[in-house]
Amino acid sequence: MPYKKPKIEKIYHTIGEVAEMLGESVSLIRYWETQFDALKPAKNKKGNRLFTNDDIFTLKLIHHLVKQRGLTLKGAQQKLKENREETIQNYEIVERLQDIRSQLVEIRDNMQD
Repeated sequence: MPYKKPKIEKIYHTIGEVAEMLGESVSLIRYWETQFDALKPAKNKKGNRLFTNDDIFTLKLIHHLVKQRGLTLKGAQQKLKENREETIQNYEIVERLQDIRSQLVEIRDNMQD
């Protein structure tokens, strides 16, 4: 029986990794950190930001609200404070629908070949 390496998940991600995940600049992530109280990444001794998976999820929510839904930063802050659960549900629904759409497009493309 072959040895299977266990899948190792990172606990902390650098700001560069997070910016790449979101397709945004590092400076924008830093700016959002100053604007949203929900974002408090840990910092190491050098002062580098270390983002947890919860921080990344919050950043994805902010990205969804600001970049995809077109809310202002004030609007996104208010939405996260007042209706966080509803915002999370809406975000998850949109993510699932986008995943389903990409699967359907892939199926369509495979049928045309």
